[in-house]
Amino acid sequence: MIKNLVLTLALAGLVYSVTPSIAQDNTAPAQESTPSSGPPEHGHGNFDPARRADMLAKHLQLNSDQQAKVLDVLKSAQSQMESLRSDTSTSRDEKHSKMMEIRKTSDDQIRALLDSNQQQKWDQMQSRRQQWQGHHGNGQPQGSPDSSEQK
Repeated sequence: MIKNLVLTLALAGLVYSVTPSIAQDNTAPAQESTPSSGPPEHGHGNFDPARRADMLAKHLQLNSDQQAKVLDVLKSAQSQMESLRSDTSTSRDEKHSKMMEIRKTSDDQIRALLDSNQQQKWDQMQSRRQQWQGHHGNGQPQGSPDSSEQK
């Protein structure tokens, strides 16, 4: 009996929490790209270019022109990644390889927008990301040519 009550309450809570977000999507299409939860860069559906551009603007002290260009690069990368994810004719290994290419290209484009001081900070950020990925087994091994080619 208690299990049924808990299940009913959980289901009602789920319906209640989903209904406002559906209504919000119909009235505010600009919010579609902003995920409601989760870290901005982890997982397939949670990458938010605007959030990442804001983070980079703070860490790298980007001016408004740089921030707008970085946002464009990130939006383009996101679009390419989404297209690749929905492509059923490409093997998993090919998708991974192409995703790494997209990321490398977008990283290179962002780095090209930066002045020399910002590039040093960017390189440090990329180095930390590679170390994190190496420790967590996500992506390329340590020492990969992701950002070190342009140093």
